[in-house]
Amino acid sequence: MELWDAYDAKLNKIDGMTLIRGQEVPDGVFHLVCEIIVRHADGTYLLMQRDPGKHKGGMWEASAGGSALRGEDPLTCAIRELFEETGIKADRLTEVGLVVHHLHRSIFVDFLCETNVDKNSVVLQKGETSAYKWVTAEELRAMPRKELASQRIMNFIEELK
Repeated sequence: MELWDAYDAKLNKIDGMTLIRGQEVPDGVFHLVCEIIVRHADGTYLLMQRDPGKHKGGMWEASAGGSALRGEDPLTCAIRELFEETGIKADRLTEVGLVVHHLHRSIFVDFLCETNVDKNSVVLQKGETSAYKWVTAEELRAMPRKELASQRIMNFIEELK
């Protein structure tokens, strides 16, 4: 059972309330999700392909990430998720955005990881990802929308230029 902290829309933790993955999040309550955009020192971005068994399976994501576990702050969650999904130990993480998604009752905190890791050393997480590739910002922008799991991260990448 995965437990999450509960937050209000301003990312203030709601004391005494714990959320459980798979159970409905009450109105006006949010859970924390961290996403990490990975940019290599050569300027390329890491794309991860979602495992075929997942929602939006086979689509490409321009970020690693997931839900924060109970007790994790955004940075701790981002460091853990980045390592779990890619095998990359963060050289440097910078917060680049925060989005409150009312429909999904989630607060997304987005980070940029700038790294010079060996590009062939990415480790796929079984059940989460099935492939990876490094692309330039131009190649990413040229990808058909139907191949991308989320357009939102594209907006952050546009702002990072």
